[in-house]
Amino acid sequence: MQELVIDKKEELVMKLLHYFITEQGYNPIVLHGAKDEIWLENLDSDYKIVRIVSNYIHNMEQYDYDAYKTKQIIKQIKKKTLSFNIDTLNIYTDLGENVKLESFDHIDCVYLNSENDIDKYDILKEYFPTLKKNLNMKEKGINLFAKITGDINKSNAKKAKASEDIFRMKKPIITYILIALNIIIYIISSVIGHNEFITMFGLEPHYVLAGQYYRIITCMFLHANLLHLIFNMYALYIIGSQIESFFNKYKYLAIYLFSGIVGALMSLIFTKSWSVGASGAIFGLMGAMLYFGYHYRLYLGTVIKSQIIPVILINLLIGFTSPGIDNAAHIGGLIGGVIASMIVGVKGKDSTSDRINGIIIGVIFIAFLIYLAFTYTH
Repeated sequence: MQELVIDKKEELVMKLLHYFITEQGYNPIVLHGAKDEIWLENLDSDYKIVRIVSNYIHNMEQYDYDAYKTKQIIKQIKKKTLSFNIDTLNIYTDLGENVKLESFDHIDCVYLNSENDIDKYDILKEYFPTLKKNLNMKEKGINLFAKITGDINKSNAKKAKASEDIFRMKKPIITYILIALNIIIYIISSVIGHNEFITMFGLEPHYVLAGQYYRIITCMFLHANLLHLIFNMYALYIIGSQIESFFNKYKYLAIYLFSGIVGALMSLIFTKSWSVGASGAIFGLMGAMLYFGYHYRLYLGTVIKSQIIPVILINLLIGFTSPGIDNAAHIGGLIGGVIASMIVGVKGKDSTSDRINGIIIGVIFIAFLIYLAFTYTH
C-alpha cells in the first residue's frame, strides 16, 4: 500500500486550519470565487478574521492586487456583521523573493514557510502564544490527515450542536405566565372598576414621590383599555417567546422586569403624567434581541438590518407622532433591555468582564435615573 504524501505547504495549511478551528474557535467563511485561500472568522477574537493564503504571490503587483481584493471582501463582511472595524490576519505560505510584506489598515500580514517562522512575528506570539506548539504534530502522512480531519469534524459537530441548542425554540413558559397575569389583572380591574384600579396602581409622579414606589412595578401590568392590552400581549407573545428561548426563563424574566422599571423611571422624568402598560418592558425585549443579534450577527446580521432595527424605529416613530403614547418609557425600556442583557449574558458569547461592565453600567444608570426622577426634576 502506497503511503500518502502531503506537500509541505499543504501540510502547513492543514495544521494552521486545525489550530484556528479546534483551538481558537474560528469558523470557515464560504466565499464564492475564492481560490487557494481560506477565510476563517471569530468575531469574539482580537483578530476577527484569519485568512490563510496558499496561492503563490510572485511579485509586488500581485501582492497589491491581493491586498485590494482582501479589503473589498472585508467591506462585505463588515456590512453583514454590522462591524465598524475588523482586525484581520493574513497568513501567506508561498511568497516570491521580491515580495515585501506590508501591513495596512486593520490588516496584519505574515509569511510562514514553516513552523519556525512563527518566532519572527511578535503579533503571533502575543495573540496566538500556543500556535507553534500546536503546529508541532507527531503524526505524518495519512495519520496526520486523519487526525486533522477528525479533530475538525468533531469541533464542527460540537459547534453545530451548541448553535442548535441556542436557536432551537423552547416552550415559552414565562411568556405564557406574563400574558396570563396581564389578562387576569385586566379582568380584575374591570370588575372592581377600571379607572379606580389604575388610580390605585398606575404610575403617577405625585403618588410615587409621596412614597408609593410600588407603582414603578405595578404600572407595567396595567393597561388603559382592551385594545391596549391585546396589542401589547400580541407583541409580548411574538418577541417574548424568542427572547425566552434565546436566553433562558430566569434571564428573560430579569430582562423583562429590569426594562419595565427603567421604562417607568424614564416616564417619571420625561412624561410626568399617568402611565400604564407593558410596552416599556416589551421594548426592553427588543433591546435584548438587538444585543443577542449583535453577538450572533454572523447568523442574524441580515435579520438585524431588515427586521429588528426597522421594527424598533417604526414603533418609536409611531410613539413620537401619536398622542397618548409614553415614548419615554419605550426608550427607557429599550436601553434597559440592552443593559440587562449585558448583565445576564448571552450563552456562548458573554465573558465575565462583559457582565461586570454590565452590572457597573446598570447600577450607575439606575442611580442616575432615580436621582433625576426623585430629586433633580421635582
